[in-house]
Amino acid sequence: MPTRSGNPAFEGPPAEFRYDGHSAAALAMLLGVPGVELLRSVASTLDRAHELAAAGAPAGTLVLADMQTAGRGRQGRRWHSEPGRGIWLTLIERPDDAAALDVLSLRVGLYAARALDEVAPAKIRLKWPNDLFVRDAKLAGVLVEARWREGAVDWVAIGVGLNVRAPTLMPTAAALQPGMTRLSALGRLVPALRDAARRTGPLDSAELAAFAERDLARRRRCREPLTGTVAGIDPSGALIVNTPRGLRTARTGSLVFQEDL
Repeated sequence: MPTRSGNPAFEGPPAEFRYDGHSAAALAMLLGVPGVELLRSVASTLDRAHELAAAGAPAGTLVLADMQTAGRGRQGRRWHSEPGRGIWLTLIERPDDAAALDVLSLRVGLYAARALDEVAPAKIRLKWPNDLFVRDAKLAGVLVEARWREGAVDWVAIGVGLNVRAPTLMPTAAALQPGMTRLSALGRLVPALRDAARRTGPLDSAELAAFAERDLARRRRCREPLTGTVAGIDPSGALIVNTPRGLRTARTGSLVFQEDL
């Protein structure tokens, strides 16, 4: 049973589950959010967040699980979510600027990378459209899902999976520095996610420059979603590829490098 705190959308008696020794109420206070739902195990924090948002949960509500049995990424890919080894969360936000949704996944990745750089073993790199890497190993993934009502955004669910320690079944995956705790990482990550969600409009020049400094794909050959050499991203978040027919952009799909095929 989940532990709930600080939110009228949450009903039922609290359970005893604590997240690394902290109750839901303590985490809500520590992270500065209106409510936290703690789950020992859940299929997906994203699915649970959508349920809470539909019931009226306010912006800033956080769903946090010790493990996921069906955590997902883009295009239905599964994310390995072992208990005790990573952060598996979804943040509910209710943005006013629908235009910013096109770049929210990229913005979240950029702001998360900045926040976690000091506790990562090397500079965090970004792979379009939603992955964080350390060197050539995946550290974290971002998935943003929006729900609309009468042509306006009702809420967005910002899902993040972050390896604090390397998964036992995937020892080559990236992780944060040895000794880093989940609570310390959450204290860095959650404010960064909220900051990214408050931004409006397309990516500005400073954000584009910051992304370029971390771009894992820049100047690398790719086969998908276009064939050519990656040139970067534009303010709308589209991938720019120098193809045999000139510069082209892609707004959807996954980036596959030439050497990965």
